[in-house]
Amino acid sequence: MLLKLALVGASVLLASLAARRFGHAVGGTIAGLPMIVGPIMGFVLLQETPAHASEIALATLVCLPATIVHVLGFAWCARWGRRWGVALLTANAAFLSAGAALLALRLPPPLACAAALASPALGALALPRLREPPAAVTIPRVELACRVAAAVAMAFCIVRSAGAVPAGVSGLLLAVPITGNVLPCFTLPRHGAAATVALLAGFARGLLGFASFFVALRVGLAWAPPAAAYGFAWLCALLAALAVRAIGTKTVGR
Repeated sequence: MLLKLALVGASVLLASLAARRFGHAVGGTIAGLPMIVGPIMGFVLLQETPAHASEIALATLVCLPATIVHVLGFAWCARWGRRWGVALLTANAAFLSAGAALLALRLPPPLACAAALASPALGALALPRLREPPAAVTIPRVELACRVAAAVAMAFCIVRSAGAVPAGVSGLLLAVPITGNVLPCFTLPRHGAAATVALLAGFARGLLGFASFFVALRVGLAWAPPAAAYGFAWLCALLAALAVRAIGTKTVGR
């Protein structure tokens, strides 16, 4: 519990500081990377068998398209002028509905991995088009503290609630995108719809690194020791993030 809460707070702080220095899109990309679950999976590999860790990676990948649905729900609510509370409720209702449907489908592992890798790109295409030039963002220290506190409180409530519900619901709750909930709720009222969409577009790009991490981890565990598979997973996540960032830079330049 303490480890996850600390990682949640650190992830939100790092993404917010990146947004303050480089703009909303960069902050969103960092938030979408496996900054929280990546280190947690390292501890899982120390405590569990490779087969069990591989199943956890697959279960995470199954729910990833639902996270993209969450991103789209919040972005379009922002585009239509809805307040952050309405956008938050809409996005999470869409996430839980999509996640339940994906779990019920019981997709074969190769198809689940392919869907997880494809969903960030497809989600980026479905986002509203609002121009937000990359630039530094003003985020007061008080707001930084509030962001971290909100994320930690949300993570605590999710983890505690997950232990009191059936396993399927518990898995969905643990897959709720915490940074994907907290950061847009602070961005929308202060910076507007265009900034929120830029943040969420960056978040979707970062999720490609997230998906790459878990696909590489699952593949690596099939043929390599856990330590090597874990290092390979982080390498693939970073390469995916760098590739997406390079493509995004070229697109902005045009």
